[in-house]
Amino acid sequence: MIKEVIGTGDTEQEALENAKAQLGLDEDSEFDFEVVQRAEKKVLGLFGGKQAQVKVTVKEKDNPADVAEAFLKDVIKAMKLDSIEVEVEKTETSATFDIEGEDVGYIIGRRGETLDALQYLTSLVANHVDNSYFKITVNTGNYREKREKTLEILGRKLAFKAVKTGRKTSLEPMNPYERRIIHTSVQKVRGATSWSEGENTARHVVIGPDPKERNYRRGGKGGRNYRGRNNNTPMPEANPDRKPLDESGGAGLYGRID
Repeated sequence: MIKEVIGTGDTEQEALENAKAQLGLDEDSEFDFEVVQRAEKKVLGLFGGKQAQVKVTVKEKDNPADVAEAFLKDVIKAMKLDSIEVEVEKTETSATFDIEGEDVGYIIGRRGETLDALQYLTSLVANHVDNSYFKITVNTGNYREKREKTLEILGRKLAFKAVKTGRKTSLEPMNPYERRIIHTSVQKVRGATSWSEGENTARHVVIGPDPKERNYRRGGKGGRNYRGRNNNTPMPEANPDRKPLDESGGAGLYGRID
């Protein structure tokens, strides 16, 4: 956004200071100025004369949240989803966009892929405003919360299965944030572990028995002899002290945007 004002004064310097005062600028502010009218003295001190006029122009820095909001709304408009409304909650370092309307299904997409893509692109736009990290969240209702809960349950279920059967399971490709949710859930089940395989969009989580906990699972030396029903496999336990594998960089969905 560009702001400009014209200041007046008996001299060009006074006119410049007057314009700066109108814009609330100080000595460290960056601005451009142009002398519109030079001061002219009165003839014989009585007739004619003109005050100096100086135009000061300031280009304000774009706000990442405002730029992100405009971009997101333009994309939704291009998708021809007229019933969609966007509610915005802003802070100094982040912005959350909650999308509502009859056509939110198109915004979410298959397993949230469209929603994730919108968040990723909006994050790119916001973080290129001043090249500093600005967190963007695009949600609809409590979809992300429900998705997170679903992934937690899935990770825990497959972790118990891995301990019981001794076999590994490969999940569908996920973004770094969702993979971390799975890792966090799995690492809390003693006897199970998880890791990621694949590259780029094909990267996915694999859940399997933890070789370091082999004695525990088999009930060997140092392990506990809890048995499952009608088999000789020890029952797995929750282990909240284990640290989850963090693939997100601690920066939310898709990690930090550069």
